[in-house]
Amino acid sequence: MKRLLLLLLCFSALSLAAQRSLSGTVSDDTGDPLPGAYITVKGSTLGTTTDIDGNYTISVPEAATTLVFSFLGFGTIEVQIGESDRIDAILSAGTVLDEVVLIGSRSAGRTKLTTPVPVDIVNVTEVASASAQTNVNQLLNYVAPSFSSNTQTISDGTDHIDPASLRGLGPDQVLVLINGKRRHNTSLVNVNGTFGRGNVGTDLNSIPVAAIERIEILRDGASAQYGSDAIAGVINIILKEKTGLSLNAETGAYVSSEIPDYQGSTDGEFNQISANYGIQLNEEGGVLNFTGVFDDRDYTNRMQEFSGRIFSGYNNPNYAGDPSDDITEQELARRGLQRSDFNMRVGQSAIRNGGVMYNFKLPVAAATEVYSFGGLNYRRGSATGFYRLPNQERTVTDIYPNGFLPAINSNINDASVAVGIVSVYNKWEVDFSNVYGRNSFNYLINNSLNASLGSGSPTSFDAGGFSFSQNTANLDVRRYFDDALQGLNIAFGAEYRLENYQITAGEEASYRDYGAASQVITTGGDTVIIRDGQGPIATVFDPLGRSRPGGAQVFPGFRPDNEVNAFRSSVGVYGDVEADFTESLLLGAAIRFENYSDFGSTVNGKLTARLKLSNDWTFRAGGSTGFRAPSLHQLNFNSTSTLFVDGIPFEVGVFSNDSRPAQLLGIPQLKQERSVNYSGGFTGRIPDANLSITIDGYLIDINDRVVLTGQFQGGDATPQLQEISRLLQQANANRAAFFANAIDSRTRGIDVVITHNGRIGEGNLQSTLATTFAKTSLQEVNTSSVLEGLEDTYFDRTSQIFLESAVPRTKTNLTFNYTLNKFDVFFRNVYFGPVDEATNSLDNDQVFSGKVITDLSFGFAVSERLKLTLGSNNLLDVYPDLNSPANQSDGRFLYSRRSQQFGANGRYLFARVRFTL
Repeated sequence: MKRLLLLLLCFSALSLAAQRSLSGTVSDDTGDPLPGAYITVKGSTLGTTTDIDGNYTISVPEAATTLVFSFLGFGTIEVQIGESDRIDAILSAGTVLDEVVLIGSRSAGRTKLTTPVPVDIVNVTEVASASAQTNVNQLLNYVAPSFSSNTQTISDGTDHIDPASLRGLGPDQVLVLINGKRRHNTSLVNVNGTFGRGNVGTDLNSIPVAAIERIEILRDGASAQYGSDAIAGVINIILKEKTGLSLNAETGAYVSSEIPDYQGSTDGEFNQISANYGIQLNEEGGVLNFTGVFDDRDYTNRMQEFSGRIFSGYNNPNYAGDPSDDITEQELARRGLQRSDFNMRVGQSAIRNGGVMYNFKLPVAAATEVYSFGGLNYRRGSATGFYRLPNQERTVTDIYPNGFLPAINSNINDASVAVGIVSVYNKWEVDFSNVYGRNSFNYLINNSLNASLGSGSPTSFDAGGFSFSQNTANLDVRRYFDDALQGLNIAFGAEYRLENYQITAGEEASYRDYGAASQVITTGGDTVIIRDGQGPIATVFDPLGRSRPGGAQVFPGFRPDNEVNAFRSSVGVYGDVEADFTESLLLGAAIRFENYSDFGSTVNGKLTARLKLSNDWTFRAGGSTGFRAPSLHQLNFNSTSTLFVDGIPFEVGVFSNDSRPAQLLGIPQLKQERSVNYSGGFTGRIPDANLSITIDGYLIDINDRVVLTGQFQGGDATPQLQEISRLLQQANANRAAFFANAIDSRTRGIDVVITHNGRIGEGNLQSTLATTFAKTSLQEVNTSSVLEGLEDTYFDRTSQIFLESAVPRTKTNLTFNYTLNKFDVFFRNVYFGPVDEATNSLDNDQVFSGKVITDLSFGFAVSERLKLTLGSNNLLDVYPDLNSPANQSDGRFLYSRRSQQFGANGRYLFARVRFTL
């Protein structure tokens, strides 16, 4: 902190002599003020936004020559700084969108049509006010075709944090920034049967939509610029800086023909209230913007009726036949129950979420600004697993005579804070920042039991959890030379990052198998059975002689030997040069060196080019190498969980790579993923038609991708397999999986975006057509000599489908937003392409056809301060194709829970009220 204060004083002292304050008003071509318009100093990232009345004040260096004015949906203009301290600007609507972006190029002032790599811009304020989507993952899934995310079901912790991807790659291969600074990952590892299995992503939903001004999506490999995780691209979330008060209240629910009759006419009720408040701190543009949000989401269920066996003969003490007989129908009648009483909750989890976010900046001298941002988020989730039926050895009928539906409750805490100072001295911009973030996830299991304890088992358990924290310090230096060539930008900097990953054990009853015993033969020849919770002998059985499993049903807790407290540090340095050699030709190069304390060093580079073919058309291309460091989670995660394969439960242990089972199977130590990324395309505009067009193709080769392997088993055939069996028994598991650099992959695709702004009558129409065509294919499975012949287990067929075709490879978005006086209409069709069922069985193969989802909303401004919006997501109540009977698991899953296009909840209706001051 002392060093930070010293730097602040130094930068302030150096800049005081160059202070100049400019102010003015930004309005549209009808004379109405534009609140939230951007004003930046050309060649610098210093800037401000207008207040609710369109006014701004900005402190600039004396040497500054030009201000850049921009606003989403309006043209961008540059105004020369003259002798007057007042500069007003008029921006025209109905022109080709030409928004300034902050990522993809370290040269300030590039627009999405002039960057040498493709960048999408999402106006969150505009989209969120019209669409049904209420969190960041949902919003981007329907806006950006290259982005995919869906709520999962019956997937343990993944029910509470949605995995997301860019260009079909893994959730951990996209880097997330906030205000240009690295965001920490979640602590959750996706280990269940979903897309992104084995990956660690970023919890985008912990960032309130009400706090976001816009989102920039860099669709290009950027490890050489931003470091690890940027193989697929970068998502940069820009927080609001506006002043004034905005209040939003929303309510909605699913109203679908597929809601089971026994459940009622609606489900998944959602209520949200949010507030955004900004105040001006001084006349030089200082602002503090604060956001608070609370929402409550109920669960959905699309399971109609369970069709499998429920009761066996032993469930009725008066039954005279074989105890293993199926007596389901007569027992249902005797107990006055229906088959639907044994249903699961197959749909979205219930979640209660609250969060705050702030964004602060304060000019302390000319061209010197202190900034800070961060937030807190708390989420309480409630999901369920498979119903434990009364005829299963996992049920103790003394506690639950009719079986039970166990619940996984989550306590998720997320916190972050960033502080920094940026100053310009002799045209060199220096930005020093420090960002800290932490995410924790704790499991609370209820309506459950530990079957090995019999009738004495508790029904609720603290199953432990995990946490991840990250501290990143950055020093970035940049200068734009407008008198060199046609413009030259030089940037360089350094980064130091410290990470910590922890696993905390749960209470003993949550993980222990009280029936597991060791056999000891005394010197007298007597055999003594010792229940020690880890031996190979089972001593607790159900009435059919089946051994009862230990640990909390649905999620066995973390054991003391699972506990981890691992640290890692990394140091990176980079250089970046971008030059306009002529008015038509731009070339750029970047190089980055990083050293990690746990696996070594890596060097990556990037080359970019942009050639203006005419005043309106441009060719752009890029090539880069990239990397992704294996996460601390992947290096250290170990646990045992219950996974169902075709309805059959297995206790699967995930072991770290330095464990004895990993050594026996020849699982190598983890190392970084390596990638090569090529992109090329065209950008253009047709001014007479108010059209802009971008077409970009890409090829991404990734070697040594880190995945979660298939499930290995022990056996009696060799001493090696016998030892594996013993180690599995000690971990309360009967199968084993590992993280490994198991595969090489290739991803190819093309993205097309066409935007139009125009006037129809007295109103303004914004139109967007965006589509992506992508294909990821497995190139090679990398096995050790010990694993030769076991490639189908090392990377099984289900994992290959998750890699290649479990999310849509084709996605198209057609959006119209029409505004006329006090009315606006939002209409959108999104095509989600076909996906394949993720299965290891050829007999269960299935392709789910593509579908079109329609969104429609109507807005009415009651006054300048009050607006009402009514609308729907999935207006036509479209569902994915039904699962084949072989994949429905006795009626549990009418729709696939593994390969999802857009979810299976049906029509959603909502109403929203917005009040501004």
